[in-house]
Amino acid sequence: MRLTALLFCAALLAGPALAQTPALAPAEQTMARTVVAEHDRHIALLERLVNQNSGTLNLPGVRAVADMLRPEFEALGFDVRWIDMAETGRAGHLVATHAGPGRNVLLIGHLDTVFEADSPFQTFVRDGDTAVGPGVGDDKGGVVVILSALRAMQAAGTLRDASVTVFLTGDEERTGAPLSVSRKDLIDAGKAADFALEFEGLAIENGRDFGTVARRSSTNWTLRTTGRTGHSSGVFNDALGYGAIYELARILDAFRRELPEPNLTYNVGVLAGGTPATLDADGFRVAASGKTNIVAETAVARGDLRALTPEQEARARDRMQTIVAEHLPRTGAELVFGDTGYPPMAPTEGNRDLLNRLNAVNRDLGLPEMAEFDPARRGAADSGFVAADVPTLGGLGMAGSGAHAEGESVDLNSLVRQAQRAAVLISRLSLQP
Repeated sequence: MRLTALLFCAALLAGPALAQTPALAPAEQTMARTVVAEHDRHIALLERLVNQNSGTLNLPGVRAVADMLRPEFEALGFDVRWIDMAETGRAGHLVATHAGPGRNVLLIGHLDTVFEADSPFQTFVRDGDTAVGPGVGDDKGGVVVILSALRAMQAAGTLRDASVTVFLTGDEERTGAPLSVSRKDLIDAGKAADFALEFEGLAIENGRDFGTVARRSSTNWTLRTTGRTGHSSGVFNDALGYGAIYELARILDAFRRELPEPNLTYNVGVLAGGTPATLDADGFRVAASGKTNIVAETAVARGDLRALTPEQEARARDRMQTIVAEHLPRTGAELVFGDTGYPPMAPTEGNRDLLNRLNAVNRDLGLPEMAEFDPARRGAADSGFVAADVPTLGGLGMAGSGAHAEGESVDLNSLVRQAQRAAVLISRLSLQP
């Protein structure tokens, strides 16, 4: 935690020094004190959550984390329901609602992690102010920030009239299909909300916290090419043409040369070509065989496309299809985009207004203001499914490093400032006229 935040927390606990932060209302001072006082409680909760494996495909594990969280929300007066997602091959979503008269604030997080039950990385380990564990930051730390903030609001009396919906998906790391089912309830919650706050990890660089007003989309694509096979002595002639591999190479190189623009990326993750070349049902593994003197009959490549706005993604898709259609002689190609992608969270004025409001909270808490984080350096998230309908701010979870890899860690002190920020911001948003 930064020195300013540490001094502020100490002042809150000391009592008389509260006069040094006159911008905080009395209830907000109570919230800040409560977060500090309950810090150890929330670290203990984080440990319990992390030690329960909830890899996306571990459906009982995801449900077990939801069952651990249900009483935590019910104790705060929330109505809690489970939305089963067996239809999509996933566990489901946990939704907790507090129906006060205030403006509705949607809080978004997720129950699942990338670490499945067979991963060797399974245990929460604390070393001073750092904790390491599967999903400790992405996103169990974010879920704990939500609970810490809501408990602080309850202690201060601001939760009583607040309207809050907590939506914790069970398949954020690997969405179920079709999206029309797996994200329908989240999209509906976004349409019903006045504001949305997403609790993925805090963006931090050189010790400075940043706000997330934009995230790029994430969509998978599959490219298949075909060619006439035969003896390699005839390659490039009118009878055989160029073969499937040259057609694949032409297309991918044209993507590299013709698509570049700011905030747009289009990675190729796996490819194969030969006679034949195949892609498995999951889309992760390829196989191919062939000989140097045979013109390749088939080729396949898979990758992703990331864009900052729907317009940019549509423009890139159209250009990619145009490139694919310009076949080399005697070849064919087909480009198919997946149906389980994440839409972008575009940098709207509504999102920036939310960051301005958060920076007002920062000033009142004695914390530095937060600039916008570069969206090209953040992954996609569930906030993209609601951002088209409601002002959205992301990155309100804990600060950490190494997400999606063994050794994922968080700074436990960041829980304090993030929960303080969230408690004050949620209260102000919901209870404003």
